[in-house]
Amino acid sequence: MKHSIQTCLPARFNGHLLEAGCDEAGRGPLAGPVFAAAVILPEDFRHPLLNDSKQMSKKDRQRLREIILREAEAYAVEAVTAEEIDSINILNASIAGMWRAVMSLPKRPDTIAVDGNRFKAYERIPRPENLSAVSAGISRQERISGPAETDTKGPLPWESPDIIEDRGTIPYVCIVKGDAKYADIAAASVLAKTSRDEYMKALASSFPEYGWDRNMGYPTREHIEAIRKYGLTPHHRKSFHVRELEPVLFQ
Repeated sequence: MKHSIQTCLPARFNGHLLEAGCDEAGRGPLAGPVFAAAVILPEDFRHPLLNDSKQMSKKDRQRLREIILREAEAYAVEAVTAEEIDSINILNASIAGMWRAVMSLPKRPDTIAVDGNRFKAYERIPRPENLSAVSAGISRQERISGPAETDTKGPLPWESPDIIEDRGTIPYVCIVKGDAKYADIAAASVLAKTSRDEYMKALASSFPEYGWDRNMGYPTREHIEAIRKYGLTPHHRKSFHVRELEPVLFQ
């Protein structure tokens, strides 16, 4: 099956260290926050279905979410709003979301394993109050370290897949396709994806015209036609440009 894998993923990149796997969900949509999760799994954690959440069925994601929440040593889910995304761009917002999740873990990890090839030391941006209810049921809130002193709008360094120590923050490693290689990153992918889907479905009840319970804010034909007809909401990312909508709305 599409979501199956022949062998179970190892729990961590650094098996001997207390590692937090990090991933995000929702970089591409026109509306809604980007969600990020950090997960610390037991070193011996194994599950045959755990892989990149985008390759799983909805049923498998929900099933794995419950397993992760039950068996993880620690986890946290955070979000970065559309307004923040417009202010600092989606890449910086994704990194900020992952740092928020790490800072919300109830225990400090020795190291962080991040999906992808871009990450940096980051200043902690306070979580918006209007998202507190979203994370309350899944996130364990406890600040574990001070913010890194860096410019949130500054240039993003390209990181090699080596653990580094930057400005006194927790060391991290970037792993391309890490959500298909290590269980803690895959688990973070599952929590970020399922949490964002739940949030967008709830948000859709206040904005039913846009079909967010179906398209999750992505630029589907249904969503684009709704924007043409009804305009933008406060939850739309105004910095995102869609050719079919230019130059009328996104200016």
